[in-house]
Amino acid sequence: MPVPGYITLLFIGLTAVVFGFLLQGVNRGLEQMRHTNMRGVLILTAVGVLGWLLLTAALAGKGFFKSWNSLPPRPFLLVGVPVLVILIVSRTKGFKQMVQGIPKTWPIYLQSFRIVVEIILWRLFVEGVIPEQMTFEGLNFDVLSGILALPVAYFCFTKKQWPTRIAIYYNILGLALLLTIVTIAVMSMPTQLRVFMNEPANTFIADFPFVWLPGFLVPMALFFHVVSLKQLISKKKVSS
Repeated sequence: MPVPGYITLLFIGLTAVVFGFLLQGVNRGLEQMRHTNMRGVLILTAVGVLGWLLLTAALAGKGFFKSWNSLPPRPFLLVGVPVLVILIVSRTKGFKQMVQGIPKTWPIYLQSFRIVVEIILWRLFVEGVIPEQMTFEGLNFDVLSGILALPVAYFCFTKKQWPTRIAIYYNILGLALLLTIVTIAVMSMPTQLRVFMNEPANTFIADFPFVWLPGFLVPMALFFHVVSLKQLISKKKVSS
């Protein structure tokens, strides 16, 4: 089933916006920690992420990710590689210092991009591209992460009317919802791991530009949660 052009353009635009905010956040953190090679780190981050986006787009164009019978299924690489990088980088001393220079509202407010993701998924379902369970009409409630991001960031850190633990609980909930939809997506793919047999199967993530959903947007949702939790938990340790 062909995807309407406006959905494709909206998705590409969303990816570009999230990429821009990622660089802005990294730049802000480096400025606050007065990193001696701030420009070099920022360029490395930009080139690395952009290179990954271009690589996955090129592989999608060649049909690389449509090998559904391979073990593990090739689409696993889309989310596995950036998640591994995030987990490795988040354990470094420089990362822990950098995140403390980023406003605490930043990683939470940015989770609101998931509202747009869920609207796109819903439209893809309406167009007959993806199965119902991957939308908020089915079993995907990740839209809550995007909706709750706005009041949590505002009342916890802008107005400071809610305790910090609310933001911690929010991040835990967001991670749980993210894991849930990733699991549903995996169980909807036409692989040996498939559980949901209703059609259509989840194959759209192997096509450009939607490879960037598991390959970039999902890892970014994880990354923003990691940044926020690093900020909040380290603060609690210092306070204690």
